[in-house]
Amino acid sequence: MIEIYDAKDPRIGMFLNQKDAWLKAAHNPNTDRPEAQAPADGLFIAEGVLVVEQLIRSRFPVQSVLVTMNRAKNIAAVLDQVPEGVPVYCASQEVIDEIVGFPMHRGLLACGQRLPNPDPIELAKECRALVVMEDLSNHDNVGSVFRSVAAMGGQGVGVLMTKRCCDPLYRKALRVSMGHVLNVPFAEVEDLESAIEELRGLGFTSIAFTPDNQSVTVSESLKQGGGEPMKPMLMFGAEGPGLSDGVKAVADQCVRIEMTKDVDSLNIAVSAAVGIHRYIKPA
Repeated sequence: MIEIYDAKDPRIGMFLNQKDAWLKAAHNPNTDRPEAQAPADGLFIAEGVLVVEQLIRSRFPVQSVLVTMNRAKNIAAVLDQVPEGVPVYCASQEVIDEIVGFPMHRGLLACGQRLPNPDPIELAKECRALVVMEDLSNHDNVGSVFRSVAAMGGQGVGVLMTKRCCDPLYRKALRVSMGHVLNVPFAEVEDLESAIEELRGLGFTSIAFTPDNQSVTVSESLKQGGGEPMKPMLMFGAEGPGLSDGVKAVADQCVRIEMTKDVDSLNIAVSAAVGIHRYIKPA
């Protein structure tokens, strides 16, 4: 391990100022510090032992690791998994808090390298089911959806996201997903309505989730189809507006989750979990 004594050490520039306001954009904007200390384009930060372990095992390259001195011994087994040649920096709790810009209780950060956005149609060809998020701007919800995909879908289930969705590799989204963002295949889609038409040609059945009373219930949908569709594509919109009218218009089916008459909707993360559980068999 390489000991760090100064928060301005240029070797740990990518870990500087990890406050939410700075990291929310996918391009990691930085105007508050010298250019030499700014993170390179295409990097992201994983926080905590579980998420860093997922990063190490994922397809994303690890660039560097930062750990507090008092945690290093306790998590030696995790640090031993870091690929050879990747620098592991350690510092006191005080120095690390100064580096990241807040009290960093988890004691472990890792910097990962982003990968190019795959073609969504090519990604879909490798999947038996898809979960689609349209314009989800809440990082907790995005992270939760990825966790549900990993837990209740498993192998062969991919995620498609529109451009206005928040960054799934943002530190908070990664943490809420328990790092599963790093192991679930995902792609950004330019034109969701056109993509639905293309994906129909690959055998996918597009299912738009909406609280609209004109839609059929999940139970009715499954009964009409004789059970789960062979290749379901479950589509969810943002809190409030829900799915756009254009997407609902081209969907094969609009469905709603049965609930009591006194409640009109569920949080999007809960809705996605219910939908995945009902339509996609785990693998």
